[in-house]
Amino acid sequence: MNSKNNLIEMSLEGVRIELPSQRPIILLKEKSGDRYLPIWVGAFEASAIALELSNIKTPRPMTHDLIINILRDLNVKIDTIEVYDIRENTFYANLNLRFSRNKSISIDARPSDAIAIAVREKCRIYSSETVLRHAGIKIQSIDEEVEKFKDFLEHVEPEDFNTGKF
Repeated sequence: MNSKNNLIEMSLEGVRIELPSQRPIILLKEKSGDRYLPIWVGAFEASAIALELSNIKTPRPMTHDLIINILRDLNVKIDTIEVYDIRENTFYANLNLRFSRNKSISIDARPSDAIAIAVREKCRIYSSETVLRHAGIKIQSIDEEVEKFKDFLEHVEPEDFNTGKF
């Protein structure tokens, strides 16, 4: 699925730990908008992305580094990655590769692996509008959340906590 007509460019905001499950999340943000795309990932992939974002180099190549090294040696460029679908809470992505003769192919990949590769190659990350519409969220700034909480504390009454269930 390499349809450029409904793709939204995203930026990688980082890797977070979702509470209370303690599961890692990759957080992508719409570059020219206010929607975020949280993608739950495995610990290994989260670690691979976090290491690269922190400019920490491992003594030996990690799997994502190995993939990049192989592709470079074959004179293949990683052009872009696309998070193009979500089905039953599973995200789907493509690595879009370009060969030296301008031939292009798309390779199916888990979004976490594709993003781990993209962050190393500094290539563009896209999401389909459909994925953003179904799984995207709007996150208010920390300052806005703090102000809302302060306002809540100023106006809350003890009876507001009485739900009648106890």
